Amino acid sequence: MVSGRNHVVVIGAGPAGLMAAEVLAQGGARVTVHDAMPSAGRKFLMAGRGGLNLTHSEPLPAFLTRYRTAAPWLAAAISAFPPDRLREWCEALGQPTFVGSSGRVFPQSFKASPLLRAWLRRLNAQGVQFAFRHRWIGWDDYGRLLFQTAEGLRVMEARATVLALGGASWPRLGSDGAWTELLAARGVIITPLRPANCGFVVNWSELFRDRFEGQPLKSVAFKFGAHAIRGEAIITRSGIEGGAIYALSAELREGIAKTGEAILEVALRPDLATGELALRLSASRGKQSFSNFLRKAANLSAVAIGVLQETAISSVQSLTSMSSEALASLINAVPVRLTDTAPIARAISTAGGISFDELDDDFMLRRLPGVFAAGEMLDWEAPTGGYLLQASFATGAAAGMGALKWLTKS
Repeated sequence: MVSGRNHVVVIGAGPAGLMAAEVLAQGGARVTVHDAMPSAGRKFLMAGRGGLNLTHSEPLPAFLTRYRTAAPWLAAAISAFPPDRLREWCEALGQPTFVGSSGRVFPQSFKASPLLRAWLRRLNAQGVQFAFRHRWIGWDDYGRLLFQTAEGLRVMEARATVLALGGASWPRLGSDGAWTELLAARGVIITPLRPANCGFVVNWSELFRDRFEGQPLKSVAFKFGAHAIRGEAIITRSGIEGGAIYALSAELREGIAKTGEAILEVALRPDLATGELALRLSASRGKQSFSNFLRKAANLSAVAIGVLQETAISSVQSLTSMSSEALASLINAVPVRLTDTAPIARAISTAGGISFDELDDDFMLRRLPGVFAAGEMLDWEAPTGGYLLQASFATGAAAGMGALKWLTKS
């Protein structure tokens, strides 16, 4: 058992930091959680506004593939704290979960706030202390932690430190990525932070923006290279976003990084074969407007027709002069030119972060003995669907266990 005299500082009061704090407190450490914000879990609460998607129910081998190249690095942590264990943890907090039709796992309350309140009560009962409005600004010459507070500079000694400061998305909620400079100054290799699960910039015409901003593209399919997905998207004034776009965001982002653009193909009628669609479009238009003809013959929504017409504008071609076969092919492969990602501050999550080569098996920074890192600070990304929170919880638990081991050795 670790002596209560062993003080561990956790920096960051999101899911990764709070989970590290719980593991440490259960192991007998004296824990203080510091956060720059006035309260805990602010981004966690925002994530639960539309229904808190905690994790996913798919088998673990398939689950781990969602982390792409980071899967080998995350496998041990997630296997030690897998989705089933996360669900049991929620149940112990009085927040039972259920599996939705998509396989996603939610608390029965469908909210983040009851879970967070119950968790904070338990942490308080375990003796975890909190220091809010404490912004971490690095170390002094003696290796002590420095915090900027309303009362001025505060110095804190700790036997071990767990960093769980998040990425750089939604900085107004606390994760602004300022930690990258502090660690880089200590020689820690950090992959530049980039937006993940994000929207993209499209140079829509002013007429299209004014008419269709905020409208959904429903029951469509998206394709980029070998990657394809069905779903929905939302037209924004500056481009396009939504669940299906987020699912392709890593590939689209890398495509733009390589060539300056990514051509996203949109199938507006993916359930209708090109031949059948061409047959419908070969009917006489009569006195109908072309837009009304497309609405009836191809069953296209107004926003779908608008996207199709934007393609004609950008390519200086006339849709009315196209053959029914060519038009049918275009409807199910509309090229939308993406020129940039939406700002990282608006992204759901962040790619990049501390290279896994900088960490040992206990999530300790090799260059900074006694300093551990967890959550979105690390160089991984995952799609929405519960994978983001699961890895945050799991790496927080792993870093907490690593810090406990450090206390027993040091």
